[in-house]
Amino acid sequence: MKSTRYAVRLRCALAFCASTLVMGAAHAEQIGSVNTNFRMTGSDKVVVEAYDDPAVQGVTCYVSRARTGGVKGTLGIAEDPTEASIACRQVGPISFPSPLKQQADVFSERMSFLFKTLHVVRVVDTKRNALVYLTYSDRVVSGSAKNSVTAVPMPAGTTIPVR
Repeated sequence: MKSTRYAVRLRCALAFCASTLVMGAAHAEQIGSVNTNFRMTGSDKVVVEAYDDPAVQGVTCYVSRARTGGVKGTLGIAEDPTEASIACRQVGPISFPSPLKQQADVFSERMSFLFKTLHVVRVVDTKRNALVYLTYSDRVVSGSAKNSVTAVPMPAGTTIPVR
């Protein structure tokens, strides 16, 4: 009975880890990178990734952030720096399949094996009819005040539906 509980817990933990890895990788599309610090085992980089907002058709967010190279970076166990920058733009006709929450997490991606996560949050500015996107990182114990913000104004005649 004890070994059965252990096996169930192990399967649940493995399923959670696998789903977390798949979720983080599913949204980002790396569109470019530059090397910033040469290492024989793999250079540090600044990468630019595109994220299509899943709740707003026609809006894409571009996030640039540092990625640690070397052996740890290659294995995915390095802790990336907390700095990130964001720019969101209208890339097509904007439409809303359903009403938006006033504030919602749009994307999150691991920046270290267990402890640090990059977040992108969407805030609806109803007074100015704009979508505001904020990027920041957090840790299990403490977050970082380093952040970046951008806004996408709605075209004339387009109103943001809020629930």
